[in-house]
Amino acid sequence: MNCSEPASSFTARHVRSRPFALTQRSARWFKSKIKSILIPAVLPAVLVASPASAAERIYFSYGIIERSISIDSLEIYAEEGTIEADLEAYSRYATPEQLEQLRTLLSAKAELSPVAIAQFLYTDQGEILLRRLGAIIQTEARQSGFYAIRSALILAADDPEGLTPLNVLRKFPVTGIRIDLSRTLSVVSNLEQLINQTTEAVNAIEQQSELEAASDPMTDSSSPPDPRRLGSFTWQRQTITLNDPSRDRTFVADVYLPLEATGDPNYPLAPVASARVIIMSHGLGSDRTTYRYLGEHLASYGFAVAIPEHPGSNADQLQALVEGRASQVTEPAEFINRPLDVTYLLDELERLNQSDFAFQGRLNLQQVGVVGQSFGGYTALSLAGAKINFQQLAEDCAAEESTLNLSLLLQCRAEELVPPAIDLRDERVVSIMAINPIGSIILGPAGFSEIDIPVMLVSGNADTVAPALFEQIRPFTWLTTPNKYLLMIRGSTHFSTIGTSETSSEIVTLPPEIIGPSPAVARSYIDAMSTAFFQVHLVKDADYLDYLRAAYTERISEPTLPIDLVRFLTPAQLAQALREPVESSSRLDSNSSLN
Repeated sequence: MNCSEPASSFTARHVRSRPFALTQRSARWFKSKIKSILIPAVLPAVLVASPASAAERIYFSYGIIERSISIDSLEIYAEEGTIEADLEAYSRYATPEQLEQLRTLLSAKAELSPVAIAQFLYTDQGEILLRRLGAIIQTEARQSGFYAIRSALILAADDPEGLTPLNVLRKFPVTGIRIDLSRTLSVVSNLEQLINQTTEAVNAIEQQSELEAASDPMTDSSSPPDPRRLGSFTWQRQTITLNDPSRDRTFVADVYLPLEATGDPNYPLAPVASARVIIMSHGLGSDRTTYRYLGEHLASYGFAVAIPEHPGSNADQLQALVEGRASQVTEPAEFINRPLDVTYLLDELERLNQSDFAFQGRLNLQQVGVVGQSFGGYTALSLAGAKINFQQLAEDCAAEESTLNLSLLLQCRAEELVPPAIDLRDERVVSIMAINPIGSIILGPAGFSEIDIPVMLVSGNADTVAPALFEQIRPFTWLTTPNKYLLMIRGSTHFSTIGTSETSSEIVTLPPEIIGPSPAVARSYIDAMSTAFFQVHLVKDADYLDYLRAAYTERISEPTLPIDLVRFLTPAQLAQALREPVESSSRLDSNSSLN
């Protein structure tokens, strides 16, 4: 690792004192959107009293044209399916399916406590989202709905009927709610553009994968067993505690040591000799056990896997936010601390490798792989050599409050770091796999182009937290390393590959719409592709090359969750697919705004 200054000095110099936080579409959209926005957040005291009045009508205004509908008629339709006169004027423009979707939408319930919602809505990211909504959902006097929306959300969550769109309407502390249709149509248009562009990009990836599969078929002659299945090694897990005094930071890590038979009846199993090491970095609000399934799978192939817990951006941090012990979801310093956690863990493993009987000098720590998901994907990219791009942040974060890319609510907080940030690259890291990573703004094209080691990016086109087009597809075209792979799991969300936590209870139970279809299939893809990737690019075992071909993903692709693998996708190809100038695909396109 190269550092321009000691790690112990970065906190005071490189972080400003302004507070920081992160948040993590018909009936299904609204329900999933509410939850995907509120789930990553949480929250101290609820401070809203019951409103003096409640909303009676919703006014739809478009220029000088205005129509209205009573909330009572919506309530009757939601509960009884009866269309009252003022609703009938609108229903003639909708199909029966759309009307049924509306009925379902009005009663869609989010299981969130008023404390959790209040705490989130008073964070920086909550207020950004409220400002966005307040420009569209206004008071009858055409004022921003910022405060009314916040009050209604908290009161609805505290009501026995719970947080539903209909109950939120009932709890509005004003007699009339005004919907600005011109702004709404602009949002819908931009959302539709993003969806269409993502679809076109995914279609281009699918076509490219088919071409690569046809031109580079599997040989089948010498391939090892299917990497979706467990390997031949057993393993043992042990938890170690690390204390980095230079950062006043203590954290734990689970280490999965692969074991092999010794032939000695007294000591029948021993750690695998010269085991390659893979570090795994969890996402924001997650913990070290959510990828235990992958740690065990890779250990069964002879890899030593270490999964650190990142304090300050893990599940405990979110719990502290709920309980009022923290005021933000995470701090800007975590953009620095997370990669440093991995480097410190590698240093500690080197020490243990020489001094601890359990390791016995059997770890190869000179050639290390890293897997990271979401915020952990950023961590992996940083360790691979991508530097924080402060110029890119300054140029693109001005549109943070109007973008449809929710991950910018986290990435743009890095503006609070004072440049120059330290170099976070660790020279021991020689290959990385980044699952649903974020980095389009904080790293940008310049950062991605600095990576010169093998990289696999994993993307899901149903990811609303780190949208595929912005955070993985475009960034893939920015990579200049010759060994690069883009794995697209069609239908996968931001949470599809995450396993169940063993150490912390879920603050919010994720509904199926958020997790996405067939999570077990998604995890089996990750098992297989990570095994093949690290066997080839860490162990240098050419026998696994067949599994890094598009022909293999074509063979194992499941109808419920199809996958494609591409190695070649240029900015020009992407621009052609999106029908836009090449220049727009060569850097972050911060379109799809809410303005």
